[in-house]
Amino acid sequence: MSPAAIRSQFLLFGLSNCLYCTSAVFLLTAVFSPSSSVCSPAMAWGSRCRSRSMPCGFPDKGITYTGGNMSIQERAKYGAEAFEGITGSLPQPFPRTMGPNCLTYLQEVVSSGLQCDMIRRFEAAFESEMGIKHCIGTPGCTAALNILAAALNLEPGDEIIVSPITDYGTVMGLLKENYIPVFPDTEPGTPLISARTIAPCITNRTRAILAVHITGLICDMDPIHALAKKHGLTVIEDVCQAVFGTYKGRLAGTLGDVAAFSFDSEKTLGSDVGGCVITNDDKLAEQIRFVGQSRGGQMVEGLGRVHAVNGYALRITQSTAAITLAQLEIIRPAVAHIDRMIRLITDKLAEIPGIIPLSIPDYMETYSCWMAGFSIDPNAFTCDAESFAQQVAEAGLTGAGLGKYYLMPAALPFLTDKAEKHLHPFSKPPASHTYTYNANTCPNARDFLDNFIRWTTFCEKYQPEHCDLVAQIVATVADQNRV
Repeated sequence: MSPAAIRSQFLLFGLSNCLYCTSAVFLLTAVFSPSSSVCSPAMAWGSRCRSRSMPCGFPDKGITYTGGNMSIQERAKYGAEAFEGITGSLPQPFPRTMGPNCLTYLQEVVSSGLQCDMIRRFEAAFESEMGIKHCIGTPGCTAALNILAAALNLEPGDEIIVSPITDYGTVMGLLKENYIPVFPDTEPGTPLISARTIAPCITNRTRAILAVHITGLICDMDPIHALAKKHGLTVIEDVCQAVFGTYKGRLAGTLGDVAAFSFDSEKTLGSDVGGCVITNDDKLAEQIRFVGQSRGGQMVEGLGRVHAVNGYALRITQSTAAITLAQLEIIRPAVAHIDRMIRLITDKLAEIPGIIPLSIPDYMETYSCWMAGFSIDPNAFTCDAESFAQQVAEAGLTGAGLGKYYLMPAALPFLTDKAEKHLHPFSKPPASHTYTYNANTCPNARDFLDNFIRWTTFCEKYQPEHCDLVAQIVATVADQNRV
């Protein structure tokens, strides 16, 4: 590999932006791995360590890493981006609203010479807000789910049932530990899995269910939890997009056995980077810290530190903990306001013929929406969803686009390749049968994303007049494209 190619691969994998030396070495090995490619599982993990420059993926589409040179319009196609510089009538999430104590807490970190207890203060505050026993801060939600997967200590080839509509970060940790993701379909017309769609996927190798509360919509967790209990399965929640949303009076993240959160700058509880794992399980929390943050290290008399397992050092930083603590202090009123605004938008969009807003389940008292969206009836318009999204974006709904890449069975070509070639862990053993990954394995999820348009700039800055403007933009484009 030439020096130029090596440098290109380093940039692709996000090596210059990773947080720890352990992460850097991991990415270094990924670059020189015989099986590494732009679709390697290392890629997204590395680039999400710190970088906001996306995408890095799909070579068949001609998409390559271009870092900060991408235009705002180009970045907007891929979601989760800061839209600095875009002007218009709708508010933008960036610059973010910062908690009044943010600078004070950061100054404490600096003034203490990095000896303050800011990480534990943040974790304790989050524990108190969530009403749970253990919060373990991490560099992000991808890292949180990574160390959680490692802490489960399952066997290669064991199965984890995962929502098919999600971000790559949800499944990366499972793949790293050589677990096999199994994707049930969603309920028709929704991005959510249910106990009904999960049940047929349970086998004697199933060990856990990972439910994703996508766009802030919470899965119907009581039936899922009952199903899991019947089969002795662990219930994991991915709460990246639903922080402080509520389900039957309970907070998302407290509805299963363990949950992961994201505090990336674009998220509702936006810090710089960051995430966490929460649980009430003492033994699991201890194992997460041991495997995920202490690198599996323990002291042995007469020898010193040894590493009992192949662990990680994925810890939240003092500065990120300081920012997140300040943001935590203002999150409750922000989420309450988001709930009011997204329900207002939902009601207004429902009045437009051919437009189908996301259905908010009755069991959700608080809709902590991140990434608002709606579907179009393809029979009502002369254009497809992609064209419709382009038109509403041009009309002022910044960040509007499709989210087809959220369909995990179709968005992970390296996973499809490994399964088709029966490479580990899809070889027998450890796999118990043959696995197939493509869009057609989850037809409801596929059809939902074919017609779903999301916009990534919905935020706590919206007021009723902005909700009116969203409806006007969508209605105008709808009227211009009616059959």
